[in-house]
Amino acid sequence: MTTLNNGLGSRFGLEYAPTSFQVRMGKREMLVCRDFRKRFYAVNPVIECDTGIEAGHVEVLLLRRWLLILSKAH
Repeated sequence: MTTLNNGLGSRFGLEYAPTSFQVRMGKREMLVCRDFRKRFYAVNPVIECDTGIEAGHVEVLLLRRWLLILSKAH
């Protein structure tokens, strides 16, 4: 497990994200952080899935607060 604070801007668009961490499991990566973006639509209060910023990413918003970004490892 790796703790990341810098260097996420180009890959995930999270240059201003609060402290986050990344877990790599084989060919997959999972980034977990607090959601800091303002949503201009009604968000499901439990779980919300959406396509990510880059191709091949899936964003899962849990409890309107925690953002999980699933992607292939680089």
